[in-house]
Amino acid sequence: MNCPRCGNKASELVTLDPALIAKIKEEGGTESLPAQVCSNCFSQVAGSVARGSVLMAREKAKEQKRLMLWKSRVNLIRKARTCMQDKAFSDAAVAYEKYFKVLEMVFDAEKNSLTPEHFKDSARTQELTVVASAYWDLLRIYDTSSKYGERQKQAAQKLAVFLRFTPIHPDIIRKAEIFAKQAKNPDVIKSFLKMSQDQRGRCFIATAAFESPDAPEVMILKNFRDDYLLHKSWGRVFVEIYYRISPPLARILDKSMSLKALARGLLRRLIGFLAHRQ
Repeated sequence: MNCPRCGNKASELVTLDPALIAKIKEEGGTESLPAQVCSNCFSQVAGSVARGSVLMAREKAKEQKRLMLWKSRVNLIRKARTCMQDKAFSDAAVAYEKYFKVLEMVFDAEKNSLTPEHFKDSARTQELTVVASAYWDLLRIYDTSSKYGERQKQAAQKLAVFLRFTPIHPDIIRKAEIFAKQAKNPDVIKSFLKMSQDQRGRCFIATAAFESPDAPEVMILKNFRDDYLLHKSWGRVFVEIYYRISPPLARILDKSMSLKALARGLLRRLIGFLAHRQ
């Protein structure tokens, strides 16, 4: 007799347990398996289930580790802020640095490579404010000694990138302007203020709709934000709310071409309205 799976001759056929077939389908198998196969095919099928189970177990363990790391960040932030209140700045810096290491592990990011984009495709966008406040504290901690000059510059650059996407942006800018007058390294603080002015935060929805941060329509909306909205109290509130709600909406757009087309149409109408008012 021939094996209905491989076609080779076989002295006898082995019946595949329905539970085994169900397990293969559960793990994503697409092959249509016959009820009986030869002994070689049976070994292959059973082996694939074993390998699939191992891979699934590894992925599950990896995800559990990420979840534990994500939860551990809360205690690190609490410790860092308590140390800041007690003026134990070295301990605060260590806790903050561990916090960023945890985030890098959660997002599989290289050292010092975290960006706001890492938080767009998750339910963790509120963490952007925590990240920005941590960089602000590190900026001031590193100012206490010249040996931390490079770290302070790096903290300044990161703060400028993340701050745009948080509701604490105006408050931190005011504090930085005051701090620049008393800082040991005022040039770094002034550099941060300049970067914050020049840094163009991503318009999540517009960028997702037009698929490029450099699209002409995106640039028009960014300029309207920077040249008009951020100069009005109600405009700053609007921008802060936008930064909170837009990442998950952009995530939805990234998955639907039809919604992208609809969003492009609506945004072009808005741009036309803004142009008509000017």
